[in-house]
Amino acid sequence: VVQGNIEADTTWTADKNYVLDQQVTVPSGVTLTIEPGTVIKANAGEAPSVSMLVVARGGKIMAKGTAEAPIIFTSINDNLDKENNIASALNQEDVGLWGGIIILGNAPVSLANGDKETFYVGLDPNEKSSYYGGDQNEDNSGEMEYVSIRHGGIFIGTGSESNGLTLCGVGANTKISHLEIYANQDDGIELFGGSVNVSNLIVHASGDDAIDIDEGYTGTISN
Repeated sequence: VVQGNIEADTTWTADKNYVLDQQVTVPSGVTLTIEPGTVIKANAGEAPSVSMLVVARGGKIMAKGTAEAPIIFTSINDNLDKENNIASALNQEDVGLWGGIIILGNAPVSLANGDKETFYVGLDPNEKSSYYGGDQNEDNSGEMEYVSIRHGGIFIGTGSESNGLTLCGVGANTKISHLEIYANQDDGIELFGGSVNVSNLIVHASGDDAIDIDEGYTGTISN
């Protein structure tokens, strides 16, 4: 069970089962590495106690799965058990069971009031780790490759449902490819500004948009 801030560089390995309990944050200066084949499940919980993974500005996630051994993020209600060859009993109607993944970067965003940074709605505005935006177009928040994100999109705060994957001010040196986002209550993937390039996506059974862009996003989305 993982809670709160990850205080030092950490590796999650495929031989263990990980459970996110409320907001888990990768703060500035810390790298979270996830091995291929690792399964991460998130506890149930409503705002303000939603279980989700947040990568703050200056933090990194290195989640590099493979086609044969993808990294899977799902709900604690998912009975998926790869070790015992048990497939998930959940389906595309099972949405909004946890908060998804939010990555916050230092790349430029276009905001209505002219500010260069803002906090992500639903996160604590009094916490520095809730903010995104800046002037580092080539910012690097890490890599996500061959990752499956399932059954997310719970209400996380006033006026905010979470997406499967939310990229806020994420820079061009971040690598995002080969993602599957399945059965999310709101958008599959939403990009708020930033310049990250995203490729090779499967988004299925989203309650709102498959892909949504806001705040002057300048990267490319392909395949």
